[in-house]
Amino acid sequence: MLRRLSAPEAAAEAATATATAPVAAAPRAAAGASETPTRSRDDRRERSGDRDRADRSADRDRSGDRDRSGDRDRSGDRDRSGDRDRSGDRADRSGNDRQGRSQPAADRDRDRTGDRDRTGDRDRSGDRDRGGDRDRGGADRTRSGDRAPAGDRSSVPGDGAGQGDDEFGSRRRGRFRERGRNRGRGGQGGPADTEPTVREDDVLVPVAGILDVLDNYAFIRTSGYLTGPTDVYVSLAQVRRNGLRRGDAITGVVRAPQEGEQRRDKYNALVRLDTINGMEPDEARGRPEFHKLTPLYPQERLRLETEPHMLTTRVIDLVMPIGKGQRALIVSPPKAGKTMVLQAIANAITTNNPECHLMVVLVDERPEEVTDMQRSVKGEVIASTFDRPPADHTNVAELSIERAKRLVELGHDVVVLLDSITRLGRAYNLAAPASGRILSGGVDSTALYPPKRFLGAARNIENGGSLTIIATALVETGSTMDTVIFEEFKGTGNAELKLDRKIADKRTFPAVDVDASGTRKEEILLAPEELVIMHKLRRVLHTREPQQALDLLLDRLKQSRTNYEFLMQIAKTAPPQD
Repeated sequence: MLRRLSAPEAAAEAATATATAPVAAAPRAAAGASETPTRSRDDRRERSGDRDRADRSADRDRSGDRDRSGDRDRSGDRDRSGDRDRSGDRADRSGNDRQGRSQPAADRDRDRTGDRDRTGDRDRSGDRDRGGDRDRGGADRTRSGDRAPAGDRSSVPGDGAGQGDDEFGSRRRGRFRERGRNRGRGGQGGPADTEPTVREDDVLVPVAGILDVLDNYAFIRTSGYLTGPTDVYVSLAQVRRNGLRRGDAITGVVRAPQEGEQRRDKYNALVRLDTINGMEPDEARGRPEFHKLTPLYPQERLRLETEPHMLTTRVIDLVMPIGKGQRALIVSPPKAGKTMVLQAIANAITTNNPECHLMVVLVDERPEEVTDMQRSVKGEVIASTFDRPPADHTNVAELSIERAKRLVELGHDVVVLLDSITRLGRAYNLAAPASGRILSGGVDSTALYPPKRFLGAARNIENGGSLTIIATALVETGSTMDTVIFEEFKGTGNAELKLDRKIADKRTFPAVDVDASGTRKEEILLAPEELVIMHKLRRVLHTREPQQALDLLLDRLKQSRTNYEFLMQIAKTAPPQD
C-alpha cells in the first residue's frame, strides 16, 4: 500500500529521482528520511554502507552511469543546480532533517561542479577516473572545449612544459629553423644551399670580382676587397660543385630586377658562373692546392736597380738582395722613410719584372698615404685606412693573401708589399676573441698566429710560381706591444733591411743600417765573383759607424752609373783579404 507524501517530501523525491546518483540506494534513503528518527539513523547507516560499497566499485558504477546518462548530466548541470536550490529552500521551510542528505548532496555538488569545470575532485576515485579519461583523450575533453587541468597539461602534446612542447614547440622550432636557414646567407630570404632560378624573360647582368668564402655563405666582392653594396651572393652549393676557393677571380651573371619588382634580397645572387681566374669552371677544378706545393729557397733574383740617381733601390740591391719567393722584413722606427722605400721597391719591380703580379697591402694607414701610393705605384693597391674597424683590416689582409695564393697555384710570380705587419698584429689583437693568455704589452697569445700565417705564405715553389712578401715592422715606438710583435716575427724572415732613426734625423736617405741588413742564403742569388766583392765591401763598411758607412757607400754609388761598375771599383781598391 502506497503512502501519500507531503509536498516537500514529494519535491525532494522528485529532485532526487531526476538526478542520477552514483549510488543506487540514494533514492530510497531520500524517501525514508521523513519518518521516525530511528529509521532515519538506520537509513543513514544503510547509506553509509552503500557509499562504502559504491567507493569499492566506483570505477564500474560511475563508468556505467556516465555511459547511460553522461550527455544528460553535462547538459543539465545548471538545471539540477536550480532544482537542488529550490528543494533545499522547501526542505528548510518544512523543518525536515537534512543531515542525512547533506553529505550525498555535497558529494553530488562536487561531482557536478567537476563535470562543469573539468577540474574535478582528485580525492575521489570517480574524479581520478575522469582525469584518466581526459589523459587518454576521452569524451569529456572531446565534447567540451575546456582546457585540461593544469596538473595534466604535461601529458597533452603541445601545451605547457615538459612533453607539452612537442606539438606547439616543434612547430615553433620549425619556424625558427626556417629563419635560421634564411639568415644563413646574411638575410637573403632562402636556405644557404638553394640556387636561384632563371626565367626566360629575365635580364642578365655580368659581374666580376674576388670571391670571399665565409662560414655559411660566400660573396663576390665587386668593389675591391672590402664589403660593398654591389656584392654578389654565391651559394655554398655553387662553391662546392665548382671547387671555388677564397680569393678566386670570378666572372658570371646575375638577374637584374624587373621594372616594378620589389627586391626581397639585400644582395643579388649569382645565377651563372662563367670563368674562374680566366679559366673555364671544369678546367679550374683540377688546380693544385697551395699548401701541397713544395717550397724552396729563392733562386731567381729580383733586380731593383733602375736608374743611376735612384740610390734607394741600388743600396737595397747591394746590402739585401731579393729573390722570387723571399720573405723580407723592413725594420723601421717612425719617420725613417719606410713608405718611400716601399714605393721605390714597388716601382722597381714593375719596371724590371713586369711578369710579376704586384700587390701593395696597406693596413691601418693614413688616407693620404693610400692616395699617394695609388697614384705612384703601377700595381694593385689594397688598403684599409685607420678609420675603419679592426675587422676590416683583418679581412683585407686575409683576402689579399688568399688572392695571391690562387695566382701562385696557377704558376704566377706574385710580390706582396705589406705595410705594416705590426699594425696587422694590433688589428688581430683587437678583433680576435680573447683566449685568456696575455703576453707582455697586452698582446693575446692567439692574436699573432694569423699575421704569422700571412708572412709564412711567402715561398718559392718548385717547378713554377713564387710568392714574395716584403713587410714592414715598426720598432722603437715606445710601445711594448710593438716590441713583442717584432720579436715574434724577427726570426721568420729570410731577409732583413734595418732603417736607422739617427741617420734619418740627419736627412740622409735611404737611412739604411748597412751592417745590420742582409739576406740569408745570399750565395744562391749572387754570382761567385759578386759574392767575393760583397764580402770585401762589408769588411770595409763594418769598421765604420753606421752613419759613416752609409755616407761612404752613397758617395761611391754617386760616382758610378751602375752597381756593376761600382763593384768593379771596389774590387780594384779594396784591401786584399788577410
